[in-house]
Amino acid sequence: RSRLFLRSSRRRNCTTLALFFFAPQHPPSSLMMKSLVRAVAQARPSPFGPARAGARRTQSAVHQTPEPVDESIRHLNGVHTNFLGAINSALDNAMARDPKVCIFGEDVAFGGVFRATSLLLEKYGKDRCFNTPLAEQGIAGFAIGMAAMGWKPVAEIQFADYIFPAFDQIVNEASKYRFRSGGQFNCGGMVIRSPCGAVGHGGLYHSQSVESYFAHVPGIVTVMPSSPADAKGLLLACIESPDPCVFFEPKALYRVAQEDVNPDYYTLPLGKGRIVTEGSDVTLVGWGGQVHVMAKACERAKQQLGISCELIDLRTIVPWDQDLVEASVRKTGRLIVSHEENVTGGFGAEICSAVAESCFLHLQAPPKRVCGYDTPFPLIHEKYYLPSEPKVFEAIRDAVNY
Repeated sequence: RSRLFLRSSRRRNCTTLALFFFAPQHPPSSLMMKSLVRAVAQARPSPFGPARAGARRTQSAVHQTPEPVDESIRHLNGVHTNFLGAINSALDNAMARDPKVCIFGEDVAFGGVFRATSLLLEKYGKDRCFNTPLAEQGIAGFAIGMAAMGWKPVAEIQFADYIFPAFDQIVNEASKYRFRSGGQFNCGGMVIRSPCGAVGHGGLYHSQSVESYFAHVPGIVTVMPSSPADAKGLLLACIESPDPCVFFEPKALYRVAQEDVNPDYYTLPLGKGRIVTEGSDVTLVGWGGQVHVMAKACERAKQQLGISCELIDLRTIVPWDQDLVEASVRKTGRLIVSHEENVTGGFGAEICSAVAESCFLHLQAPPKRVCGYDTPFPLIHEKYYLPSEPKVFEAIRDAVNY
């Protein structure tokens, strides 16, 4: 068995700590002790301040409680726009406000394949809006380097299906940068934007939702909004975040989702969900495009069955608003979570598990998931793969009749 030998000294706001593990039969020699004492005596002040302050710097902001915000600011002096217009407005506002914000990716300087970055090259120049090679790993690595040097890079991965070559950079590097450097460096301000989800004809490589892969990684904020006003406020919050963020944009909503959006700069709190409709019989939780599918199912359940549904738009997947969801389930006694991603290992399982642990005695029916199937995304059968409004409606009916 080993014993711990410790000697510490505090000099000039500096803490020096020496640790030795040694076996009882081999105590430290006098020469070792002299070397240790000499090293402690010659210790210099740390340029990074007291160790406790350094420890605070290493803490991720991912799980901190968001500050309350008056969300009516989303629609203040609103200009009617769609999801794409809100993304473009957010990038425009951010680049005008902070010269350290830059955007890049495949075809980004040309406006992007969906035109989300239109006219930003003309307005801010090629040093802050530029194209990259078709190399997702390089795009993410470049963003990490820029963020570490104080820039606020907003990198675009053209489709979420293509993000996997960048997975190592995001998961193994960006998420750990603050922790591995003891708080000396971080990737705050780094945002990876990526269109995701199905549009009806994308097939294997243009229809996937991949948010749960990143939800598993500590140190990364994962966001998927469902409305233009939320998209703008949350994207600007990601750019301000001290943590690297992955921002998924449901491309099916790009031109369909429309509402009045504040044209000025504003942020919405990361980690805070939103109650879309209040209800008393069953709680439904979703994010991204699935919120709109669930809203239709809720309205149908109300009209045909007289069921009162409470629909929650999670908005931020990590950190997720567990307090909001659990408070709703304690009221309704039932939970349904729905997302496009396949059911096994999806983030819906995490929500159901957390609710089962904390709200067990309040449940009147088992938590239910309505998700994609455990199969690669099928081209000709997309509408059967997706968790449609009839599937959500059936889950609502079954939960109430359990």
